[in-house]
Amino acid sequence: GAAVAFLEERACQLGLGCQKVEVAPGRVVTILTWPGTNPRLSSVLLNSHTDVVPVFKEHWSHDPFEAFKDAEGYIYARGTQDMKCVSIQYLEAVRRLKAEGHHFPRTIHMTFVPDEEVGGHQGMELFVRRPEFQALRAGFALDEGLANPTDAFTVFYSERSPWWVRISSTGKPGHSSRFIEDTAAEKLHKVVSSVLAFREKERQRLQSDPHLKAGAVTSVNLTKLEGGVAYNVVPATMSASFDFRVAPDVDLKAFEEQLQGWCRAAGEGVTFEFAQKWTESRVTSTDDSDPWWAAFSEAFKDMKLTLEPEIFPAATDSRYLRAVGVPALGFSPMNRTPVLLHDHDERLHEAVFLRGIDIYTRLLPALASVPALPSDG
Repeated sequence: GAAVAFLEERACQLGLGCQKVEVAPGRVVTILTWPGTNPRLSSVLLNSHTDVVPVFKEHWSHDPFEAFKDAEGYIYARGTQDMKCVSIQYLEAVRRLKAEGHHFPRTIHMTFVPDEEVGGHQGMELFVRRPEFQALRAGFALDEGLANPTDAFTVFYSERSPWWVRISSTGKPGHSSRFIEDTAAEKLHKVVSSVLAFREKERQRLQSDPHLKAGAVTSVNLTKLEGGVAYNVVPATMSASFDFRVAPDVDLKAFEEQLQGWCRAAGEGVTFEFAQKWTESRVTSTDDSDPWWAAFSEAFKDMKLTLEPEIFPAATDSRYLRAVGVPALGFSPMNRTPVLLHDHDERLHEAVFLRGIDIYTRLLPALASVPALPSDG
C-alpha cells in the first residue's frame, strides 16, 4: 500500500496518468502513463516489481530498509539491485525528459507489479490476461536484468523455464533393525543419483565451454527431502523436491520423458508431480534487422557502452510478457557491480545508480521513437 501511494504521488508530481488494477485481493498493479503523440502506435512498457525478498537482519552491516549510504557512496538496502534502482531510474529519466520538453511518438507506460519474487502468479501472470493490459497495447517491454562486475552491461533476451518437481517414492515399511527389501529410501536414492548425475554433466558442460553462460545450460538443485516418522521406523513414503531451470533450447517433451525414465528405472511406486512447470519459453530477437533491438543496441553504441546479450539464468516477469507476444529485454544498468540480489548487504554505488538514469534518458527516446511497424496495425 505504501508503495502504491508513493507511485501515485510521483504520477501527480510528473503529470502522468495513473491507473491501479487489483489483479488479486490486495495485489495492485500501478500503471503510470506518458502519452505519445501518435496513439495509433503500440506502446513501450517499462516494467518493475514492488516486492522484495526477506532479509536476515543479523547478517547485514546496516539496516536493510533504511537505504544507508556509507562514506564510499555505497547504498545498502534490500532492493537496491532487485530492482528498486530500476523503478526509480525509469521515473527519474521520464522526469528529466519531460522537464526538457520532449515528446515522442509512442506512449510510455511504467508498470509496477506485485508478487514477482514468489513467481508472479498473483501479479504479472494475472495482469497479462486482463483487458487493462490489452488496453496498454504494448509493443515492446523492458524488465529487470542483473549486475555485471565488468565494464560491460548484460542484456537478457530469454530465460530458463522453472520446473519445480517433487518425486515421491513408496516402499515396504518396518522396523529399522531389519534389512527390509524394496524401501522407499533405496528407490528415492536411485532417482536422486540420476538427477545429480545429470546436474554434474550440465555443470561440466558449462565449465568446459568458455562461450557458454549459466542461462544456456539446464541447472538443477535438490532443495527438499521429506519423509519418516521416527529413528526406528522404515518409512513407507519419502520424497525429494528439485528446482530445475530448463534452458530455452531444450525439447520440453523429451525432458519430461527423461524424468519419467529416471523414476521408472528406480522401481515400482516412484512418481513425480509439478509444483511449477513453465512451458512457454520465448526468445526476443537480438538480430540487427529487428527494429526494437536495433533501437536498443544503437543507443548503446552511441554511448560507447558494451552490451553482452545472454539468457537469464532464473525467472522474471518477462516470461509472462513474452508468452503473450510482447518482445521483452531484461536490463538493469549496473556494470562494475557484483551480483548481490537476494544477498546479505545488497548494495549499489550511487555513481552506478545515477549513471543508470543517464542511460535510460538516452534509451527511452530511442525506443519511443521507433517508426511505425506492421504489428502496429
